[in-house]
Amino acid sequence: MSLETLTTLTWLIPAGPLLVFFLIVLFTRNNKTLSWAIAWAGVISSLILGWIVAFSMFGVETETLNHHPVAISSSVAWLPIGQFVDWIQMGVAVDPLTAVMLIMVTFAVLMIFIYSVGYHNYGKPNGTVIGAPNHGKQDPLFSRFFALMSLFAGAMLLLVVADNLLLLFVGWEIMGFCSYSLIGFWYAREYHIPEGGIPHIPPRAAGIKAFMTTRVADVVMLLGIVFFYRSFGTLNFSEAFTAHSLEATAAKIGLGALGIMTLLIFTGTVGKSSQWPLHVWLPDAMEGPTPVSATIHAAAMVSAGIYLIVRIFPLIAVAIEGTPGVGWVIAFIGAFTALMSATIAVAQYDVKGVLAYSTISQLGFMVAAVGMGAYIAAAFHLITHAFFKALLFLASGSVIHGMEHGAEHVHDHHTDPQDMRFMGGLREKMPITFWAFLIGGMSLSGLPFITAGFWSKDEIFADAWYLFSHDGSGLGLFVLVMLALAAFLTAFYTMRQISMTFLGKPRTPLAEHAHESNGFMTAPLIGLSFFAIFAGFAGIPDNFLGVEWGKINFFHHFVGATIEEAIAELHELHLVGHEIATLPWSWWPLIFSMTVALGGLLVGYLIYGLKPLEKEQQDPLVRTLGPLHTFLNHKWYWDELYQVVFIKPVVWFSEVFVFEVV
Repeated sequence: MSLETLTTLTWLIPAGPLLVFFLIVLFTRNNKTLSWAIAWAGVISSLILGWIVAFSMFGVETETLNHHPVAISSSVAWLPIGQFVDWIQMGVAVDPLTAVMLIMVTFAVLMIFIYSVGYHNYGKPNGTVIGAPNHGKQDPLFSRFFALMSLFAGAMLLLVVADNLLLLFVGWEIMGFCSYSLIGFWYAREYHIPEGGIPHIPPRAAGIKAFMTTRVADVVMLLGIVFFYRSFGTLNFSEAFTAHSLEATAAKIGLGALGIMTLLIFTGTVGKSSQWPLHVWLPDAMEGPTPVSATIHAAAMVSAGIYLIVRIFPLIAVAIEGTPGVGWVIAFIGAFTALMSATIAVAQYDVKGVLAYSTISQLGFMVAAVGMGAYIAAAFHLITHAFFKALLFLASGSVIHGMEHGAEHVHDHHTDPQDMRFMGGLREKMPITFWAFLIGGMSLSGLPFITAGFWSKDEIFADAWYLFSHDGSGLGLFVLVMLALAAFLTAFYTMRQISMTFLGKPRTPLAEHAHESNGFMTAPLIGLSFFAIFAGFAGIPDNFLGVEWGKINFFHHFVGATIEEAIAELHELHLVGHEIATLPWSWWPLIFSMTVALGGLLVGYLIYGLKPLEKEQQDPLVRTLGPLHTFLNHKWYWDELYQVVFIKPVVWFSEVFVFEVV
């Protein structure tokens, strides 16, 4: 296929879902069948085009990619600057990183779209009350849902193929709007929380919270983009991230200023990828429909934040070399977020809430990896995490669907169908969902050798171990210890969740009358299960077990080619300390990774799986941890702290100095 054809196809990749949004809004919003059909068509078109472009990259020799990583590039004049003297270009580009992202995003989104038709009960009579339990009747906002989801998918694909920071930021902001709209999708819903129940905020409040929290980060990020343009004279990635451009810019503004620029742009990731201290919006994003949760946590939104820092890694690498504190800031935020979120997940009871905090924690792994210079490991974990986290969220939605069926059967609309304390025994009621959840959970835990999550997480441990053992780096030791503790807790709370949800006997009539979900919902679980197992085999180390297997680490060699030549040239100019290379084999990271994963799973099984909870039995951790459990269950009281420190003072100020004056 010619380069011109591939370039045209690249421009069309995000076009399908974006066009579908307008078609549904303008023409088909009253025709539910046509709405989901064209939504599927839009995503399928993106998948076909994206995979054609991506697989065309796989055929390029590694040596060629090292010298010309951007195989496809095209741009047009977009915005004039000054008196039309210069123009900001709008363009697309495809390199190895773009290629693997296109495969992941398009497949995950398609699975979510298929699932959504069954989740919203297509073909059932229309509902009349938006806030009522939606199981058993079709969602009255069915077409609106697919319009917004199509816009969401198109924005993520636009961000992935963008060749410059400004176009990336356009996709970034469209996703911000979509997340606000979809988190608050059931805007009329109110909750009446029984004593001891799981706290929920109304979906409309959750949407506003997500929008406002991420806007704080986006404003800072926009300042970084302006600083970037003023310093480099371009927003184009391939132009700015050459060795010559980075050297000239570093000499012009200084390495310290380059570090500040890096941290300003990185703040966008802190907000978008829900890192501390801007992590508080993501758990409440669970108030949206489950397909929205899967999209936010896997295919788009939070993945965009990690993609950003992987994309600008040449800038980060130079900033870290010039100002080591930059690496410490990024790695500390990632590692602290990973451990903090893992501790919170241990004490949660909402089946989606546990997964929400696991997402925040796993994103922390990726951020910490970038902070210590392991950008390939971060990208690898980003891809594998997207598959198994989409699987887990869709499986959790299937569980909730089954519990809602039980609620309809026994006419119980007071018991929370998302509370794991009211589940149990669903393994026999929902076998497909159980096995899908088990596969996703084991991949999240890093079950050795047979799950994708093991290989990607192990690579992060290997990079941290190398940084510590080879360079004596305190940063490597810090990241290693923090992430090891987080990985142990991850395996523990995953086994806790599986045991409380699926093992033992049903603890309520809802669980007793639950049943397996429809084919629209279970088929995507099977597709995602495949990648949750086999995607990791693309990143097996070349020297695994100390044996030279040849270039079997496809992911490292392919994605590493994205910036390998630029990093090598920067190394020659002494702007970065290390070139990209295969790490020497060591048994210790492997033993480390296996120990924390298997140890966490074993402890979780001994406490929750060996003797599953019975009806009205108290969680064993409540008695064991005491006040600490309350602290963790209340999520370290971050929301309460922000209320006191930020929200209430602002409200008071507005009431006293604005309302009274006006």
